[in-house]
Amino acid sequence: MNTELLGSIAQIVLMVVLAYPLGKYIAKVYKGEKTCLDFIAPVERWIFKLCGIDPNVEMSWKSFLKALLTINLFWFFWGMFLLYFQQYLPLNPDGNASQSSHLSFNTCISFMVNCNLQHYSGESGLTYFTQLFVIMLFQFITAATGMAALGGVFKAMASKSTHTIGNFWNLLMKSSTRILLPLALVVGFILIIEGTPMGFDGKMKLTTLEGQEQLVSQGPAAAIIPIKQLGTNGGGYYGVNSSHPLENPTYLTNMVECWSILILPMAMVFALGFYLKRKKLAYSIFGVMLFAYLVSVGINTYYETKGNPMISAMGIDQQAGAMEGKETRLGPAATALWSCTTTVTSNGSVNGMHDSTMPLSGMMEMLNMQINTWFGGVGVGFMNYYAFLIIAVFISGLMVGRTPEFLGKKVEAREMKIATIVALAHPFVILIGTAVACYYWVYNPAFVEAEGGWLNNPGFHGFSEMLYEYTSASANNGSGFEGLGDNTYFWNFTTGLALIISRYLPIVGQVAIAGLLAQKKYIPESAGTLKTDTATFAVMTFSVIFIVAALSFFPALTLGPIAEYFSIY
Repeated sequence: MNTELLGSIAQIVLMVVLAYPLGKYIAKVYKGEKTCLDFIAPVERWIFKLCGIDPNVEMSWKSFLKALLTINLFWFFWGMFLLYFQQYLPLNPDGNASQSSHLSFNTCISFMVNCNLQHYSGESGLTYFTQLFVIMLFQFITAATGMAALGGVFKAMASKSTHTIGNFWNLLMKSSTRILLPLALVVGFILIIEGTPMGFDGKMKLTTLEGQEQLVSQGPAAAIIPIKQLGTNGGGYYGVNSSHPLENPTYLTNMVECWSILILPMAMVFALGFYLKRKKLAYSIFGVMLFAYLVSVGINTYYETKGNPMISAMGIDQQAGAMEGKETRLGPAATALWSCTTTVTSNGSVNGMHDSTMPLSGMMEMLNMQINTWFGGVGVGFMNYYAFLIIAVFISGLMVGRTPEFLGKKVEAREMKIATIVALAHPFVILIGTAVACYYWVYNPAFVEAEGGWLNNPGFHGFSEMLYEYTSASANNGSGFEGLGDNTYFWNFTTGLALIISRYLPIVGQVAIAGLLAQKKYIPESAGTLKTDTATFAVMTFSVIFIVAALSFFPALTLGPIAEYFSIY
């Protein structure tokens, strides 16, 4: 076994081992128990007092959602204003211009919904001011929003009968100050030590080995990159994201950043077990997610280290693997691991170009986002799984003739309707968006040409580029097959619409399900109760998730990456 594979195995083992104690800590934070970071409490109280908020007031699920949506609407206008007028604001030593109206709309929506789909290049598309007061700010707030929503779901699931699910503002604050900020500081110090820039100077002029002058962007990168990864945000400070040698300088930073992407989504599953005092249920859910993740890592690692058969047919040695679009200092195995880690979550950062990965690797990257439940974004990942869990409980109950109950609450028609809408909205947005884009590409070429042509790769791969863009937007991921020219009116507005629907509809639906179930009378477990913490039910849940995804996306994947695979082999 070579050192590249050992590095991948070490990263996965480290993530799983550290996720357990972190999950225990998160459960204590959300339950209001004593932790080592209670010294932050006076600062939190001062902020609440300044804002006129009582963090101890319990909220119904409707009030909880109202607070969540209201603050997000405020940040939308905040971000739009700053991005549109950024050239007139301070901290702009490089003189970067403001974003256009449609680009600022897309950027603001993208970062507000924790997607970080970037239709611009970080060095030239933003100023230091907007990097800090829009991008970094949103990356804390949106991650904390997802975590707060899950905290409310935890409380609803743990209660035998209640009309409240906690206080959104309290959960939002604690997610930021007790979890995200401390971890971001640790990762940030590691990046600074390894060479990531942290300052406010303009571009540095350097002389290359060829004797040519080159301008290198600097700025407060080390402050922004940690929360980009820990909050499953993914927005690159530099245009090529974490494949940039200043954003990800060494193999150590590569391991730390890759670890940062998945540690909180993993820990949230363990936190569920500690919060509900149902560790067996958490282990069951974690096992399903980890199995799916490892399968995708195995497939991508195999194809990326194997090499491209078309290049092999030319008599070129590919012992290093398929190296197009990858950093030689990292290698194909590290890129394969990262490509799966970033797509099983809603992170979207890259340390190599997904557009250059082998066809079936690209398919796995898309499938991870299309399923969108294997760990997922911090907080909202389990909530996506929760909707499928409700569906699996209902179907399993009907199959075995037992009452469909989950944690002592009857799952009835109203919960099933909401869960079904949430589950089907994701493929609806992706497939309809791709169909509209294909229609314009085929039947209105003049419109496409007027916007710059869109595709650099026609045929199967061109279709994959468009499918990937809507998949990434709908999964709140943000990565892309970057052969697509996406900074246009069409792509900015259509993906912006996909971002809004795919972020808020699931959160509203999932919190509503939890709130509705919490209000119901608790039914003690009996011999007729369906067990939901067994290996059998875990397999059932996996099957439901996979079948829904396969039926929804297999035809589209056949037209794209699968057809491309057979065309080159």
